[in-house]
Amino acid sequence: MTDFGIDTTSMSTGEAIGDYFSRLKAGQLGSLPALLGLFVLVIVFASLSDTFLTMNNIANLMAQGAGKAIIAMGIVFVLLLGEIDLSAGTASGVTAAVLAMHYVRDGNLLGGMGNGVFIAFLVVLAIAALLGVILRIWAGVGFAVLAIALVLSGAAANPWIEIVLAISVGGAIGVLTGFLVSKIGMPSFVVTLALFLAWQGVILQFIGEGGTLGISTSDVLFKVANGNLSTVGSWILFVIAAGGFAAVSLGQHFSRLKRGLVTQPTPMVLLKVGAIAVVAAIATYLLTINRAPNPNIVISGVPYVVPIVLALLVLGTYVLNRTQYGRHIYAVGGNREAARRAGINVEKIRASVFVICSAVAAIGAIVYSSKVGSVDPQAGGLNTLLFAVGAAVIGGTSLFGGKGRVVDAVIGGLVLAVVENALGLLKQSAAVVNIVTGLVLLLAATVDALSRRRAAASPR
Repeated sequence: MTDFGIDTTSMSTGEAIGDYFSRLKAGQLGSLPALLGLFVLVIVFASLSDTFLTMNNIANLMAQGAGKAIIAMGIVFVLLLGEIDLSAGTASGVTAAVLAMHYVRDGNLLGGMGNGVFIAFLVVLAIAALLGVILRIWAGVGFAVLAIALVLSGAAANPWIEIVLAISVGGAIGVLTGFLVSKIGMPSFVVTLALFLAWQGVILQFIGEGGTLGISTSDVLFKVANGNLSTVGSWILFVIAAGGFAAVSLGQHFSRLKRGLVTQPTPMVLLKVGAIAVVAAIATYLLTINRAPNPNIVISGVPYVVPIVLALLVLGTYVLNRTQYGRHIYAVGGNREAARRAGINVEKIRASVFVICSAVAAIGAIVYSSKVGSVDPQAGGLNTLLFAVGAAVIGGTSLFGGKGRVVDAVIGGLVLAVVENALGLLKQSAAVVNIVTGLVLLLAATVDALSRRRAAASPR
């Protein structure tokens, strides 16, 4: 008879540490390789560049990597099912183009697109709404309907309307992708590769070859990636973030102790909470010091992209760890047939992750467009997607499905941002950046494959 005693037995600190190393030996590495790699990269680049660890560069690094890291957060949901979305980059570019056109044309998308393209755009959104009804993905229906309403309203340029419109268009795009993958049964690689090319053409149609749509004149849109919280606002963010993490972690821990369930030793939980609070406090303090190279200019405060990324991280983690929907995603990613037999609507789950991916990619588009202050025909193209997928995989999300967390995208995004930023400071060519990034991604994929093989060979 199976013994389930461990479910109601707390571990000592020594046992917990031993259990952790046992899981490492069994191939359950999680984000450890990425964290160790990040530590090594920071040490190496800090020794090679005098400006790498300056607060001005660190803040700039956060803004540079935030857009791709956010897109990677959405891709994590797709990768958890063992699927891939190669169109997330150019889909984000479409949403950026719509946002910029609405702003530049003062809400007159008809004048910006022309009659034929405008009607086709509305038809595609209507089809997305219909397909959302068929799939019973009501969030996707809401995105498509909201996008149609905003487009037809002719509302004047307003940064908040543009932001909502971009996210709504992204969600509608996700419905189209999800329908083709889950309902029609086409391989996600083929579908998203085709849509990668199609959306690239749509961006070119919207903006025009060689064209550019500027958004830097909008104070709100420009500050998304280039603005900073005030000193007071930065410390309020610290209190909310560190205090919230402590409250959730300790509340969960003592709740499990009260019910007699297995949990980490209290000293380890307190150590983790305290360490994160100390690191966050130091980072906040350093970022609130004037970091402008010019003594006549004051630049201080936590960049706006930090609370944006934290909010998405908290929301994504809550969805995956604390909701039935999140448990269903892991179940489908772990064993699709077993999930189907357990009564999970596999078709709906498979479609829904593409809606999440595209909607989150739109948020990433808002951030990276804000950073450069414009949208051009290459928006979301080039290396945007590859870096986003790479960020998720480097952070520890498995390409084979069933294993991964939203925080993996943030960690992996930091690794890639450090590589790109530091090599730029060292005046290395784009060729060197691509080679190094490719090798880092190859190493991460190798570690993933080897850890899965080791986990499969380990005794249960």
